[in-house]
Amino acid sequence: MASFSCFALAFVMALSFASIDVGIAARHLLQLPQLPPMPTLPTTTLPPLPSIPNLPQPSIPVLPRPGALPPLPTMPGLPTLPSVPRATLPPLPSMPTIPTAIPSIPFLSPPPSPSTP
Repeated sequence: MASFSCFALAFVMALSFASIDVGIAARHLLQLPQLPPMPTLPTTTLPPLPSIPNLPQPSIPVLPRPGALPPLPTMPGLPTLPSVPRATLPPLPSMPTIPTAIPSIPFLSPPPSPSTP
């Protein structure tokens, strides 16, 4: 954390010294004698741009109307396929049922405790 504090202090000091140099340079420029005014340069006028010539437009050919076209030929009928005999599958065997009642497990009695005389 201390290194960040030192870095921030160095950064602020560098900015302040840079601003001092800018201030001194500005004062120096203000104390210089006035320069003579800049001479005005002659302006040239450009010639007008040439106009774009009109190109001839191509004529679009007239297409025949859709009703005037000959009708499309009809497709010949597809031949009929002979019927294939269907295969019958044997019935699936029945699934065995899972018993839902859990048989009781006999619990063993604890060993007898040793008797004290």
